[in-house]
Amino acid sequence: MKYILLFIPAIGWGLMPLVIASIKKSTVYNQIVGTVAGAFIFGVILMAIVRPTITWPLFWISALAGALWVVGQVGQYISYEKIGVSETMPISTGLQLIGVPLVGMIFFGEWAKTQQKIWGFLGIIILIVGVVFTSLTDQKTEEGNKKNQVATIILLIVTSLGYISSSSLPQTPIAVQGDSISFFFGQTAGMLVAVFIYTLVTGNVHAWVEKTSLQGGAAGLLYGIAQLAYVFSVKDNGVNLSFVMSQLCVVISTLGGILFLKEAKSRRDLIFTIIGLVLIIAGAVITRIF
Repeated sequence: MKYILLFIPAIGWGLMPLVIASIKKSTVYNQIVGTVAGAFIFGVILMAIVRPTITWPLFWISALAGALWVVGQVGQYISYEKIGVSETMPISTGLQLIGVPLVGMIFFGEWAKTQQKIWGFLGIIILIVGVVFTSLTDQKTEEGNKKNQVATIILLIVTSLGYISSSSLPQTPIAVQGDSISFFFGQTAGMLVAVFIYTLVTGNVHAWVEKTSLQGGAAGLLYGIAQLAYVFSVKDNGVNLSFVMSQLCVVISTLGGILFLKEAKSRRDLIFTIIGLVLIIAGAVITRIF
């Protein structure tokens, strides 16, 4: 069972952007509301069935992780519209793969040995090169428009800090010692509050009652299943192996964007994207395994 848990996050997180991008006439607000509402309902049902113990410190730190996740997810959803799923996902994933290990090294004592630091920084260099390759697009396309692409990459860099922070908080002592399902529920509660504030501030509260938001609930369910499986996988397989395997989602979402969403790419773009994917996966393995 523990080996099955390794693949569930990759499948769930890989399919999630394809589900969101396939919803017709949906805005970023519909997408994030539907995703978070679906994940929260899943979390409530789990809590009602399992009834685990949850402490206030665990709840607050998991809620903070959920709120920070929203920052990263909103940036990702905006980028889907600007440059497409097949370009957004490799860049976003690569940035997370660079940031999470660095946070682990600085704040949680990972890469304590010199050899680990050497392999770790080598992996990060490979990841950066991979991200650069996946960001190379044909300037003649709308997605490849230099101004559009640079602005979107800057947005991804800034909002990915939310993802990186959210992924790092489960490594804190309070989270490690707490119940996995309780942490997941607290995370979805934080997501719900953060999205409500986001829609309130931007004047888009109406998104909570729109049909297209309801359709986004499927993405929330996929996220919930994948996230819960990841939490259990970390305990059974360790954070290094679980994290690397979960990032295979980038292959599913990128190729899915090209094959099923029909995101146009020239032959040159496709070659660069595949090279970038290979480098990102290789860099991920090097930073987390060695």
